[in-house]
Amino acid sequence: MTGAEAANIAANSPPPPPPPPLELEPLPRNSNGRRPLSIEEVCFTSAMTCFEGLLKLDPAIGTRTMFYVTKFISRTLEKTHALKDVRENLSKSVEVWIWLTRDFAAAIPSLTTRSIGPLASLNDPDKGVTAQESTTLITKNYQSLRDDLQLLIKLMHIARNLLVVPEPEIPQDLCAAAQFDQMLYQTIILCVNVTSKAYDGDILEEGARLKLSEITELYKKLLVTCLQQAHNWIAKNDRNKMSFWSTVLFDEDAMEDSSLYGEGEFRPDVAKTEVQNWYERNSEFCPKARQLLVEYEETVARHGIPPGHLPCISPLAWNWLPEGSVRARADKASDNTKITPQWVEDEPDKFTQDQRYGRVSREVDVWWLKIRDPNYESWVVPMPTVEFAQQRTENCKANLVNRYAHAYRTEEHEVEDSVHSAEGNAPPEGSGEQDAKEGGHYAHDYNDDMIEEEDIDDDESYGEGPMSGLLTEVPNILDPKQIEALHMIVKSCILDNAGLALSNAGENLQKTRCRMFLALECGRSLLREILVFIAVWEKSEQSLIFQLTTQIVEAIHHSALIPYAWQSLRIPKDIISPAQTVLLRLVNNMFRARNADPPKAESKEHLRDVKLLHFLFIQFRSRIVPECAALMHLQAQIRNELCDPSDFPVDSWDMERAKDGLTQFLELLSTVNELQETRHYLIEWEAAYELIVLLKGLEAGVEKATMVQPVPARSAQRQQNDTPDHDDHGYDSEDHPLAPPPPLQEPAHKFPWAGIKGQILHILAGLLQPPNGRNGPGNPEVQDQILRHNGLVPLLNCCVYDDHNRFARERVQICLKWLMDGSNAANKFLRDLVAMNPQPSPQQLAQQAAQQGLRVDGLPSDVRVRTRGAQDEAAPPPRPNLSAVHAPLSRSLPPLVATNAGPGNPGGPPPPPPPGHVPVTAVLEVEVDENGEIDRDTLKEHILPPIRGGGGQQGERNRSEELLRNIMTLADEQAAAAAVAAGAGVGVVEGGVMGGNNNTHPRNRSEELLRDIITLADEAARLAMNSRPGGGGEGDETEEEEVVVEEEEFM
Repeated sequence: MTGAEAANIAANSPPPPPPPPLELEPLPRNSNGRRPLSIEEVCFTSAMTCFEGLLKLDPAIGTRTMFYVTKFISRTLEKTHALKDVRENLSKSVEVWIWLTRDFAAAIPSLTTRSIGPLASLNDPDKGVTAQESTTLITKNYQSLRDDLQLLIKLMHIARNLLVVPEPEIPQDLCAAAQFDQMLYQTIILCVNVTSKAYDGDILEEGARLKLSEITELYKKLLVTCLQQAHNWIAKNDRNKMSFWSTVLFDEDAMEDSSLYGEGEFRPDVAKTEVQNWYERNSEFCPKARQLLVEYEETVARHGIPPGHLPCISPLAWNWLPEGSVRARADKASDNTKITPQWVEDEPDKFTQDQRYGRVSREVDVWWLKIRDPNYESWVVPMPTVEFAQQRTENCKANLVNRYAHAYRTEEHEVEDSVHSAEGNAPPEGSGEQDAKEGGHYAHDYNDDMIEEEDIDDDESYGEGPMSGLLTEVPNILDPKQIEALHMIVKSCILDNAGLALSNAGENLQKTRCRMFLALECGRSLLREILVFIAVWEKSEQSLIFQLTTQIVEAIHHSALIPYAWQSLRIPKDIISPAQTVLLRLVNNMFRARNADPPKAESKEHLRDVKLLHFLFIQFRSRIVPECAALMHLQAQIRNELCDPSDFPVDSWDMERAKDGLTQFLELLSTVNELQETRHYLIEWEAAYELIVLLKGLEAGVEKATMVQPVPARSAQRQQNDTPDHDDHGYDSEDHPLAPPPPLQEPAHKFPWAGIKGQILHILAGLLQPPNGRNGPGNPEVQDQILRHNGLVPLLNCCVYDDHNRFARERVQICLKWLMDGSNAANKFLRDLVAMNPQPSPQQLAQQAAQQGLRVDGLPSDVRVRTRGAQDEAAPPPRPNLSAVHAPLSRSLPPLVATNAGPGNPGGPPPPPPPGHVPVTAVLEVEVDENGEIDRDTLKEHILPPIRGGGGQQGERNRSEELLRNIMTLADEQAAAAAVAAGAGVGVVEGGVMGGNNNTHPRNRSEELLRDIITLADEAARLAMNSRPGGGGEGDETEEEEVVVEEEEFM
């Protein structure tokens, strides 16, 4: 047959018959009206059916079947991520939600048994499984646990994705109807129980440790996904928020009979009943969700088709059951009629009583009215006076040791003390008659007992044993990236965003949940852990966790509950607990945001902020400063050898916590001080007193640190540790043991409180500055406060360099500038200080001349100098013309301190030196030799650069600069008088300034204060020398040059 014939036959033959259609099982859709299932629904529900069989071992599922189960679940997860239509279709499937619930209901008991032991042992402490036994179970069931956890994580991811649709209320209601939220809670509990166990990995071999680590990470990942699903489920749904909030806050184990609570106390069981009644009154679903549920019951569940009926035990069941089959007591969601809450005390039916009240919980409302800020509606609690603060400080100093012994008391003593306090109405410790006279309102309304006796115990988060609450342990398990969903849940439940609608009873449900948050122990514990989490992980203000927590604190502030939260976060043994420190930091961040766009002075927001600041400053005045000052006082006694160091009641860790809290308080005051609208409150409350008290305490209790370590000590230590090298000695020679390592930190009684002075001086400078738009004079009210509380002396003491407070000298000059500007009293004080200074005796001057040492600020001891003779003396460099600087002062100063350069000759030559004065130029010879002297390069490296005074090169001097020069002029005159009395200049400058130096001869008080003033003059001289043309600038020296220090005779 040719090809043409074959082609002809093929063209004329009939076409082959079509292939037979695929035989698919018909879906029951026509007979009972069931909607058709998509291919994704069929595959996904089939996979979940097999997975449930695997978990229940009924029927037994083989490896090949599980391969397809895993494949279908993975593909469904990918589609819910990428395909919007598939996600919406699955989210409206009642069958999908029921199968998800059934899978987790089967998985939780199975995982529990394989991870932490039998279910019967969970609630029985005697039968509980130890961490070691749990480790054995996990490693034994490693393979099955890993496979099942991976599938459960994917299923929870799918459940999370199904809630991200244009109409989220539909899947949210279907999820609640299937009670998947209950499985969510049980899964969170399981993950917390497994991941919070203290597994000892050191006793495991490498393979077992890796298995345990992998299973633990899978549980953490499942926990994170559960939190994300919970956040999506409660988003913009008040009913779901209330359901979730009541579940995590009302701890069933901690619930007690209401008869155990006294009259007027918060009763959690009553509050829980009222919340459940509100939930039932607001149990109506959205219309589309109700329609889907009714269709499912009629077309699927009634015919016995899996997955079966929806649970009918919840108050939500009336939404899909036939009318009349269950009692429906829900309010109509479409009814927007406003109601007035009415509380009928003698109403026998609790549901009817709560229904008439209309709000969520009267128990919560009454608690809030009692516990909120007493100044919420009007100013009830006044600011404690300075006299009260002084008495409080003295009491703290007297009772310091007893106070810490009381904090560490046993539980039996706590019970006895509380009984005595209740029976005898004993005042709180440290309070005297002054408390009742000056701070009566404070003691009553802002008392520490505001939070009941139950909170006097130590912080549970730092103890052993489980903490109350479903979510309380979560911050101790997850890291910052994993825990974000938890913070978003709390924020979503309590933050009062603008524009939220009120309920028919006029209730803001966000604020109600915020009050529940702090009314219940579980909520307070969770808040504490959230705050401590920021400190543990050292999160910055830019991190998402910090910003979310700031919004949580903002919500608490809107309900006027930060005072109560502050008291609930107390730890008796701490001046300020870590959680309180973080709370202060968050409040400070909140106020800093206000400074960018401050509210109007008469606005409600401004008044609310001022009342919060009022409360925090009361804490600052009544607790923080007195107790810190008491510690500094004890440090001073130990430093002066009046007390034994072993009597110091706290360790370095407690001191560090106290310092961190004090630092945050000062940061808050600095932020508030930036705005004139809030600064005047600090002035009105005399905040300068507390700052002066702290300065005095630091000056007396802490030795100033030099810029470099004393050389003799280093040399001696090096000589002691150095041993001769011998060839026959090995590294492990026993003949020459190594010296013991130095201590890691100073003892607690030498705690330096580093950086505190700089913060205090920054605040004082802000308080002293003139109002906005004016260049002077300084604030007269603050000037008077500082002088009245003897604050000028501590300020002058800050002129000495202190390595613990490196920029205190620069900041104190600003304080002195505004303090002297316009204050005749301050100027008179300094003149009297110089006048009362006795002239040195000839013996003292002779001994000073023999010492041949130069005191360099910031170095620990005198530096040897070599005095040039007349034959070696070169022509001195041109001296700075200080007469131009001091000219404006000549008319305002007494004749003793007036300069020769009068107003008509501001730029004239300097006056002639006094008779008998011999100009001397001293040269420093700084080098490292066998005796351990300081190297010249080391000296140059550590000497402070000259201070750049603002406007120092300008011809015009404002009043504030003139008064600052007044201090320097007084010091110049005193230095000149000392040089004249010496008869011949000697290159010696004594370093008898207060604080941390090693003086050979004791100095009386006036001499020490005078040396502080001279320090300012020295800085001015260095500024002038560095600004003259062609000489003395920074960076002009070479290695071959000698460091020359010339003793100037300032006029």
